[in-house]
Amino acid sequence: MPHLVILCTPNVAADTDMTALCRTLCDTLLAQRDDAGKQVFPTGGTRVLAYPAAHYAVADGSGDHGFVYLNLRMATGRSDATKKRIGDAVLAAAKAHLEPVFARRHFGLTLQVDENPSMVYDGRHSNLMPLFPT
Repeated sequence: MPHLVILCTPNVAADTDMTALCRTLCDTLLAQRDDAGKQVFPTGGTRVLAYPAAHYAVADGSGDHGFVYLNLRMATGRSDATKKRIGDAVLAAAKAHLEPVFARRHFGLTLQVDENPSMVYDGRHSNLMPLFPT
């Protein structure tokens, strides 16, 4: 973990390279360091996925308005300062990538960071992690 899910209206998805946005945000997550300078997230466990909505309604319908929602989920164990740095970095990277879209259309961008302290099951099976020893 972390997993970053991008939900967006298809009009925004059509105005930008969503694969490039995923790569940018994944690289942003991998670049994060904790208070001791150690990489925060494991390379093999970092995922960014984007989904344009099949159906949507934004605001009052008076225009072709759009929306991008970023939901970053991570496990517990990071300091509040580290979590804030992560959120600030992800939001800044998304804003920079989407700046040309902001210049062309009205849309909202939201980032929500969730930390799961009450996880009751965390099943995993992957052959990615051995590729990226930490």
